[in-house]
Amino acid sequence: MKIGLTYDLRSDYLAEGYSDLETAEFDREDTIESLENSLKILGHRTDRIGNARKLIERLAMKDSWDLVFNIAEGLKGIGREAQVPAILDIYDIPYTFSDPLVMSLTLHKGMTKRIIRDAGIPTSDFFVFEGALKEDDITLKPPFFIKPVAEGTGKGITPDSIIRQKKDLIPACFKMLSEHDQPVLIEQYLPGREFTVGITGTGSEAAVVGTMEVHLLPGAEQGVYSYANKENCEELVNYIIRDSLADPLVKRCEDVAVSAWRALGCRDGGRIDLRCDENELPYFLEVNPLAGLHPDHSDLPIIAKGVGLGYQALIERILASACKRIKKTSQ
Repeated sequence: MKIGLTYDLRSDYLAEGYSDLETAEFDREDTIESLENSLKILGHRTDRIGNARKLIERLAMKDSWDLVFNIAEGLKGIGREAQVPAILDIYDIPYTFSDPLVMSLTLHKGMTKRIIRDAGIPTSDFFVFEGALKEDDITLKPPFFIKPVAEGTGKGITPDSIIRQKKDLIPACFKMLSEHDQPVLIEQYLPGREFTVGITGTGSEAAVVGTMEVHLLPGAEQGVYSYANKENCEELVNYIIRDSLADPLVKRCEDVAVSAWRALGCRDGGRIDLRCDENELPYFLEVNPLAGLHPDHSDLPIIAKGVGLGYQALIERILASACKRIKKTSQ
């Protein structure tokens, strides 16, 4: 097949004057190289397209592909991860990972949790702060946890995200609202273990790749998987692959994760993040339907490697799931 590659290259945006924080979710050159090499080894021809603007330019030139391997995060707006999928839908070109509806929904953590809650999947109680809520409106008990409603890579999350007294909650929300120019998700703080579950496949064929526990080392910002901890994970975080056969809690996490993946309609591959309460009950935190694919630093490939699934085999699984939609569109 001829496979196009859509992505946002971090170095391109840094050269345009964007900051490290603004470009934190974007890909490095070696990610694109690793993905392209894997696709070539699998017997496919590749064509680097680039970001959404480049895709529009190429489509205007009448270029086309059998499938697009899309890892473009987008730059602006609540629907930024949906931009490339929406463009490809217009031209009836199949692509990897989720559709525009899922990409827009899951970037908004509050909207996602509403769907998860309605599906009967455990998630902590929450409010979305847009400036109008008052202290008496919040029925949760401290401690609270706050984060921007539509960011990834831990952006906006620091130790100050843990609010231990109710009187401090609304001022902290106003501060975060001003700094990130988006609503703030208020949740009940969960003090227990944190896991991320890797998943490949779509619908009834979705299956767990493996589960990884996030263990913060002594030098890390404690109690929170923050932006600083993620950016310096080699020194601050120990990622531990956990076996569901040896730990019943891990099995419960995996069951919650697969249920959430299917309820949200996610496709091909990604991650579900969970955290436990004081009674070791796991709760859905958020989903990443467009998980990073750096072979050494991204969570999903780390999980795959930890369970004996090589990077190329992971890409093959993702591609095989997406290719089933090529058959459907050609009938």
